[in-house]
Amino acid sequence: MPSLDADRLTWAVLLGRWVDFAQSALALPQEGDGRRLRQAVPDIIMLQAVWFALMHLDELDPCERALGLDRAQILIDKHIAVLRGLWRGQALPPALADLVQDARQALARGQTAQEPPAMGR
Repeated sequence: MPSLDADRLTWAVLLGRWVDFAQSALALPQEGDGRRLRQAVPDIIMLQAVWFALMHLDELDPCERALGLDRAQILIDKHIAVLRGLWRGQALPPALADLVQDARQALARGQTAQEPPAMGR
């Protein structure tokens, strides 16, 4: 019996959950907060995906990590901007604010781990 690749299995499970989430969003109202949440689904999924990928940054070849961090920064900034635009002038719902914070913290951890050690005097 072939062994299961845990990383592929995890991505498959996450993809399944994201598909379910996207499908369930179709039942949301088409006005007010429901409309905003419907529009936010792709950005929510992308922030979750970037967060998950950042948790596995150490699996990248060291020469690819800087590029991965740059791409993560661009994606995080882009999708947070969309969410903030959808809730312009209002606070993000707590779950979205948590997601934004988690993505930013994962990026910061990755950037800190990427920094060269400080030179001694």
